[in-house]
Amino acid sequence: MRMTTERYVRVLAGMFVLVSVALGYWVHPGWFLFTAFVGVNLVQSAFTGFCPPEMILRRCGVPSGGAACVRDRK
Repeated sequence: MRMTTERYVRVLAGMFVLVSVALGYWVHPGWFLFTAFVGVNLVQSAFTGFCPPEMILRRCGVPSGGAACVRDRK
């Protein structure tokens, strides 16, 4: 199975959520704000199509596929 920008974005978001929840639980509750930030970015990317991690991944040469957080391009 080939990794595409869509899959990388999902992996990154999931890892950020898991790590920030763990840090919020074991280190300091302020880390839960980062969890909320990730959630807000996921929601806004669903409505606007603007996804900074996807743009960065494409610049790094990761192949596009599925376009989970990018508007359809014509």
